[in-house]
This record gives sequence, structure tokens and C-alpha cells, in this order.
Amino acid sequence: MSKNSKANHLINSSSPYLLQHAYNPVEWYPWGEEALKKAKAEDKPILVSIGYSSCHWCHVMERESFENDSIAALMNKHFINIKVDREERPDVDQIYMDAVQAMGQNGGWPLNVFLTPDQKPFYGGTYFPPQGWAQLLQNVAQAFATKRKEIDASADQLTDALSTSELIKYNLTSNENGFSKEQVDSLYQKLLKRFDKKRGGFDRAPKFPMPGNWQLLLEYYHYTNDKAALDQLILTLDEIAKGGIYDQASGGFARYSVDADWLVPHFEKMLYDNGQLLSLYSNAYKLTKKPLYKKVVEQTVEWLQREMAEGNGGFYSALDADSEGVEGKFYVWTKAEFDDVVGKNSGLLSKYYNVTDTGNWEHGNNILHMTASDEQFAQKEGVTIEALNQIVNEGNELLLAARSKRVRPGLDDKVLSGWNGMSIKGLCDAYDAFGDDTFLELAVSNGQFIKNSMIEDGKLFRSFKNDKASIDGYLEDYAFVIDAFVALYQSTFDEVWIQEAKILMEYINTNFYDSDENFYHFTDNQSEKLIARKKEVFDNVIPSSNSQMARNLYVLGIILDNDTYKSRAHSMASAVAKLCVEEPAYTYNWCSLNSMFAYQTAEIVIVGNEAEKFREDIASRYLPNKVLLGSKQESELPLLKGKSLKNGQTTIFVCYNKTCKLPVTDVESALKQLK
Repeated sequence: MSKNSKANHLINSSSPYLLQHAYNPVEWYPWGEEALKKAKAEDKPILVSIGYSSCHWCHVMERESFENDSIAALMNKHFINIKVDREERPDVDQIYMDAVQAMGQNGGWPLNVFLTPDQKPFYGGTYFPPQGWAQLLQNVAQAFATKRKEIDASADQLTDALSTSELIKYNLTSNENGFSKEQVDSLYQKLLKRFDKKRGGFDRAPKFPMPGNWQLLLEYYHYTNDKAALDQLILTLDEIAKGGIYDQASGGFARYSVDADWLVPHFEKMLYDNGQLLSLYSNAYKLTKKPLYKKVVEQTVEWLQREMAEGNGGFYSALDADSEGVEGKFYVWTKAEFDDVVGKNSGLLSKYYNVTDTGNWEHGNNILHMTASDEQFAQKEGVTIEALNQIVNEGNELLLAARSKRVRPGLDDKVLSGWNGMSIKGLCDAYDAFGDDTFLELAVSNGQFIKNSMIEDGKLFRSFKNDKASIDGYLEDYAFVIDAFVALYQSTFDEVWIQEAKILMEYINTNFYDSDENFYHFTDNQSEKLIARKKEVFDNVIPSSNSQMARNLYVLGIILDNDTYKSRAHSMASAVAKLCVEEPAYTYNWCSLNSMFAYQTAEIVIVGNEAEKFREDIASRYLPNKVLLGSKQESELPLLKGKSLKNGQTTIFVCYNKTCKLPVTDVESALKQLK
């Protein structure tokens, strides 16, 4: 095993993931013209290896295979080797992930795909152990040399399949029929069958937090008062918050738990998970007022500030699962270590966090987690909640201080615009729920960072590192940044954010929109042309870029009184309506939008000197199907024009589809008018 003293072609990359491989003996290239031209000139197959900096099995395969001189020699002899950071190039990742799945393989990372010299895939897989990888390299090289015609024919066929639009593949066509309340009930019943009634989440392992699915439950309860939906949501959020998947000492959520009990995390922390979970726990708090959810939000924002802040307003992308080559080493404790750190309160805190002599994980280590609520634990141990909170907070501070002396996990220090958009939305939702000015200040600072450092002439860039924005933004970046800017407007009534959102929307409509299918491409018209140009439809761990765009069109359409935007949103959502009922777990954001149509969206307009105070009061309630607008003085926004004060007092107008109820001068009266 070795790391070269001489760097390969990745050495000038901005991506932390590519730089991790810059001294492998493999002659890696970044994805780009140099490598692709070389493959054609030498008529060699291309090996594309895709991963990301906090991917545990990517590191394992690097240690076992890509630092192995004999394996590297095989790769260099037979292939043009290209490394891709999936977080920088989701367009490349999307195409070749689809290809591997079309071959009948499970997808995942590292993703290793073999291509013809013209970038067409013919074989691939995920992680391979070193012996199997070496054998595969030889087999593929031999097949390419002796069965070229068959390989080219197979690659052509697969590429044709990859180029087929998702809308054609799934027969998604707009229809004029609106989404009904009965369909909202049907999709909930479909979700209900998949729930784990004991531990929350879906009934499977490993367990991934799926914020969009749980948000759908919250909304369904709001519309129907179905207690079973609320109970399932509370069970899920409680179990996640008490589990090892949540960093009990520091705040922040890991990517997923490998077990069904949310205990053993895959320790990497991703910004996109945490942004969405901030929104979810904040919204759940508005409804339940559970102290646990407040604690989770406050701790997680502190973690963002402490460990993920870039310094000028942006947030970094991810923290690695590994430190010193060992997964989770930074986060776990032996009983002796734990007792030594927390001192006099170790007896109580060991029970609280379930720390034992034998350990609750491997090698005698303990993953901190809770098995009871604070109220239950305090009662059992005969202490007050106040005393328990003080002991836990002091213990956490000691644990964090001790942990700060350990070797830290790797930090992916690029700033991604779309993921930061999700963080802004999470912080705005947290501000609305708790009224903490720190949350709003962080959100505004993050928005200003994107506005000033990642947008140029109406065009958004995806990545920022080393004081430079790079890589054309993808649809998901625009979608989540527009959502963030709209959230900033509704949390501040500062109209600059609506103007910024409108500029980005106009750019997308010019450069991403496909008028034939009425959906958006994932990539800009101006960007590099790949073997397929995809449209992302299905929601996954994050909402699909098209579902988020449809929501943006609808909400911005209301705020700007733009019927074209609203009509396009309806058309897009109606095309996916059938799938919503059949597969709500993978269309949850579409389901949420269709539910908004079924139950009608409230336009709440506040005018007058106390507009901000009234806004805070209304925003602190859980009212998911609303758009908030307001101003102390004159405004050019269409829904604010002609709205005058009643008897000189700050006035609230509750409207549906531009038809308003009688103006009122207090929040409680406005709430009674909401359907």
C-alpha cells in the first residue's frame, strides 16, 4: 500500500474528495476534456469512480485498492481513470447511477462504472474488495479487447434507455382534474402500511431520516386532525432525537442508523439532512410545544455555528464518519473515559446516556443515547427537571471540551449553494417557531453570502471554496436557494429576497425549462453536454428538483400574482398526482403540493406599524398551507397594493385565491378566518 510522492492530475482540484486521492498511485484525472479526449485518442475504456469526502466505504476502497501499487498498475495500464465528487457533479453521478441500476445492480457509493471511450456505460458496481477488484479489472480489459462489438452494442442500448425521459417512462401527463381530499387520505393510508409502530420511521433497517415524509404526516394531521398521524410523527421524532443517530453531546444528525432502533449511526453528518431536520423539528414544536424538540433545534444550530460555519455566512458541506481511519472514533466513549470526563455526575449521566462497562457498541465503546424522556428519567431518579437539565448541560460541555482534543473527522469545506438553501429554510423555520434572533441573523447572513458570493448576473454557482465560486448551478441549487429566499422574505418582509428569487426564477425559465414536457432539466442549457440530459422527478432524501421548483412556482406565483407560474405549478403537480397516491414515500413533496391545492392556500397580508409583531405571532403557529406577506409602508407587491389600515390600526387580510375576508385588527380574529 502506498501514497505516491508524486501527485496525479487531481492535485489542482477544489474538491476535498478529489484532493484525498491526489497522491494515489492511480493516475486519476478529474472529469473533464483532458481525460475524455485522451480516452478517445488512445481508444481506451474509461473507469469512472464516484464518491464523496465523508463516504466511509469510499475510504475503505481507497485504502485497499487505490493505494495498492499492483492494482494501480492494472488500472493505469488498461483504463483512463476518472474520479468524480458526486457533490460537485451530481449530473454525472445521476447518469451513471441510473446506468448501474438499469444493469440490475444496487446503487450506492463508491460507484465504479466502466465506459466506452465515448462515455457510454457498459458495466459497473459499487464497493469491490481488492482481490475481486483486481480480477474485475482484468476481465473488463480482456472483454474490451476481444468483444468490442458486443460491448459497443450493449452500451448504445443502455445509453438510449438512459436518454428516455422520466415523464415518458412513467407516463406522467398533466390532467385538468384537481387533487381531491380523498386522494390526500389515500396517500396517507399507503404510507401508514410502511410505518414502524414501535420505533418510528419506516419498518426497515438501515433507517434513514426522511424529513419530507414526516413533514407530510405533520401536514396531514393539520388538515384532518387524524391523531394516528400525529402519534406516528411524535414517535418518530422522539426516537430519532433520543437515539445515537442524534449527537447527544453536540447536536446535529448523522446520515442514517444501521439498525432499526436509531442507535448505531453511520457517523457522517451532512448539511442537507440537518437543514431539513431543523425545519421538521421546528414545525413539530409549533404544534406540540415539546421541550425535546426545542433542545434539538437549539443544539443543532449551535453545532452548525461551532463546526460548520465557513466564516462569511456560508456553511460547509459535511463531516466525515471516520477519524484516524476508524469509523465513529471521534464520537464514542468507553465507560472509563466517560466517567473521567464528566466527574462527580458520572453515575447519573451514565444512566441518562446508557453508558455501560461492556459498552453498547463494538470494542467496549458506548454511543450516547437516551431510552426515556427527560420527564420520565427525572421522575425515576428523583430529581427535578431543572436540576437534570443543569447536570446534562454541564456534562455535555465537559464531553465537548474533551472531544475537541481528539483528532477531528475530515471536514468537507466546500460550500454548496443548494444545501445552504436548505439550511436557510431550516433556520427561518426555527426563528418562526422560537423567535430567537440568532436563528434569523444566521439565515440572513447565509442568504447574503449566497447573494454576494455565489450569484453573478442572475446565474447561480454550485460550489464555493478558496474565495471562488465555481461549477454552474444545477436545478436543485436554484430550487433550494429560491425556496430559501422566499422563506427569508416571509420571516423578514424584506422584499429584496423576493426580487432575488424572481431573478433566479427567470434565469431557470430561460435556461432549464423544457416546454415540450413542461418540466425542468437538471442542467443548464449552457453547461457541458453529457450522454443524457436528465429530469429529476422522484423525491428521495431531499426533494426532487422538479417538485421543489413546482412549489416555488406556486408560492412565488401567489406573491408576485403571476398566473403563468401558478398554472405551471398546477400542471407539473397534476402530472405526478397518480404517482402520489401509488408511491407517496418517493413523491412526498409532490403530495404536499397537491394537498395544498386540495385544501386551498391562505394568503395572509399584514399592513401597518405592527406588521412584524403580528407576523411573529402568526408564524409561530403551525399553519403549513399559507403565504405570509406584509409591510409597514407602501409596497409594489401586487397583493399588498390597495390594502389600507382599518381605523388606523395594523390590519390583517385573510384571502383565498385573491378573494379576501373582512379585514381584522388582531391575530386571533385572523386565525378564526383561516379554513
